[in-house]
Amino acid sequence: MIDNVEVLISGRQVPVYAHPGDAGADLCSAQHYTLAPGERETVATGVSIALPDGFVAFVVPRSGLAARHGITIVNSPGTVDAGYRGEIRVTLLNTDPTSTFEVEPGDRIAQLIVMPVSRARFIPVSTLPGSHRGESGFGSTGYRAESTQQGATS
Repeated sequence: MIDNVEVLISGRQVPVYAHPGDAGADLCSAQHYTLAPGERETVATGVSIALPDGFVAFVVPRSGLAARHGITIVNSPGTVDAGYRGEIRVTLLNTDPTSTFEVEPGDRIAQLIVMPVSRARFIPVSTLPGSHRGESGFGSTGYRAESTQQGATS
């Protein structure tokens, strides 16, 4: 397990971990935005980072914003590669059908998760080995736990 990784940062508001053991550090808005119902906006954070080689940062939604206000991130998780040096911007989406949401400078709008990354070596083959799951994809396991499916009628 990697305890700490040094990430160089440029910006006014350094991401902060709210609680010991948190995986995500809070990213804050650098400007005011108004998100009407159904509207999306790419929000400035004023923060740029330099990740060491072998690391990636993911920008993910804040659960409280999603649960209380319907605010999520369009391209979640957003990927910040080690070679990227530009500002981290977050594309927020207001999924609430009736309420406008105001974003103020300093508001916590997303979380940044820094992780080690493996590089795959892709090997072309004519066929893939079999697996238990096979080609089953979207919805292949259903949406209810098996215990609640017993006794149910179609």
